[in-house]
This record gives sequence, structure tokens and C-alpha cells, in this order.
Amino acid sequence: MKTSKNLQLTIVGIAAAIGILLILWKPSVLIYGLQGAGLYAAVALPMALILGIVGIINLAHGEFMMLGAYLAYWFSTQFGIDPLLAMIPVLISMGIVGVITYKTTIHRVLGAPELNQLILTFGIAMVLSQVVNLIATSQPRKLSLDYVTASAKVGELSFGTYDFIFVAAAVLFLAGLLFFLRRTKLGKAAVAVGQNPKGARLVGINVDRTYLIIFSIALGLLGIIGTLFLTSHSIFPLVGGSYTMKSFCLVAMAGIGQLKPILWGSLALGVSESFIMSFQGYGGWADIVFFAIIVIVIISRAYKRTES
Repeated sequence: MKTSKNLQLTIVGIAAAIGILLILWKPSVLIYGLQGAGLYAAVALPMALILGIVGIINLAHGEFMMLGAYLAYWFSTQFGIDPLLAMIPVLISMGIVGVITYKTTIHRVLGAPELNQLILTFGIAMVLSQVVNLIATSQPRKLSLDYVTASAKVGELSFGTYDFIFVAAAVLFLAGLLFFLRRTKLGKAAVAVGQNPKGARLVGINVDRTYLIIFSIALGLLGIIGTLFLTSHSIFPLVGGSYTMKSFCLVAMAGIGQLKPILWGSLALGVSESFIMSFQGYGGWADIVFFAIIVIVIISRAYKRTES
């Protein structure tokens, strides 16, 4: 226990030292790394919720975020409302999509082998991206919003401030989910179901209904982050694929059922990615570094388990 505590203190010390170094040397790396980390964490948290409670790896995760972004685009262009206001109908719509998807597909493979679950959710991902491609074409879509260009200046450093909205979203998602899981009757039931579905069923918890609610909540959150994504990024039918992989990797790093470590993992990866991209001509290495760090973390964790 003492060794583990010393290791944690060492990691915190190293992280603090790196943070101070970046502030002095390349403060923009820390700023944009934090903004990127907020987006990664906000997208990954709903996946962690589904995997930790429903127990299924959703390979259509990024595509559901993409669908939320397109719904926000449609509400905004068709009804002339700001995409941030469109977040409300998108949240409701994605919750309904969650109910339909769970009832028609996910519910039927919960007891099936993991390979069947992966093939099913991969198929859902392909269907979503192809349907959106047929309806909206592959042309990238982007909204022109004045408030997205907001910036701040500290000394000689000028940087965009709008993307801090992803940091706020990640923190609110985490706080909201922790409150829901720890303080509400339904949330406590969901935790019990995630830990022991058979035992939960024996004490009178409706396991299937809990799965349905959790899956729908996760898709509702993806609708929110999809709407925020639309405000500052271009969207196209295949935009969600990379976020599925990165979310899955962050959940694997944090550990199944763990929410808080996703924020720290996202911060480390966001800053690492931003650091690589700060060097001209080396931006293409950012994704390689992202996955390399994840591989190292997972291998070291497996090594520790073997040693113990």
C-alpha cells in the first residue's frame, strides 16, 4: 500500500513538473491539450457508463455522437435556432434513439459471446454512417457561429477560448454521473446491476429496464457532446470513427466501471497530442503517440497484475 501511495505521489510530482515546464516553454500546448482532453473525456464517459453497467462494448459509439451532431445541424438549419438551444431536442431525440436501439438490437445480444456483441455494434456503426451518407451526402457540414471565434490574450500568447466548453462538459458529465450513481435510487440500482446482475435481479431490481435507461442516458449525453462538437468542428458521416477508438482506449486505461481516471487519462493524452502537433511537420505522429501511450499503460498494468 505504501509503495502504491509513493508511486502515485511520484506520478503527481512528475505531472506537476511537466505542467510547469510547459507553462514556461510552450503554454499553448497546455491550453490546447486541455481543450482536446475535455472533448476526449466528454465522449469517453458515456462509453464507460455503458461498458461498466450494461457490459457491452459499443463500436457504434462515435457514430451515435455523429448522429447527434447531424440532428443538431438539422434542427439549427431547418428551424433557425442556435445549435446550443438545439441541444434540448437533440438530447430527447437521442434518448429515443437509445430506447429503439436497445429494444431492437442490444437487448438481444446481452447474453451472447463478446464477438457477437462486437459484430452487432460494428454493424450498427456501418448502418448509421451509410444512412447519414445517403441522406446528407459525404460533404462536410459546418456552421458559422460568431461566438466560436472568441479568444483571449495573455502577454504575447493569443488563444481561442470557446473549446474550453468541452472541458466544462466533461466536468459536468462526470459530476452528474457520479451524483446519479451514488445519490439516486435508480443510480444505486444501476451500480448494483453492473456489479452483479443476478444478485440485483434476486432483490427485485428490474435489470432489463435499468440497462435500457442507462443506454438511453449514455446516448443522450452523446447527443449533447455531438451538438457541442458541431459548433466548432466540421461534421461528415465518418467523423465519429476515431472517437470510438480513442474512447475505448481511454476506458481501457481507466479500468472498466471507473469514471474519474478517464479525466486524468484524457488530460495526459490531450497534452501529449498537443505537444507533438506543436512541432511543424510532425502532426501526423500525434495519433501514433496517443495509441503508443495507451499500449504502454495497458502492458504495464498487466505486468503489475502478473507480479502480484
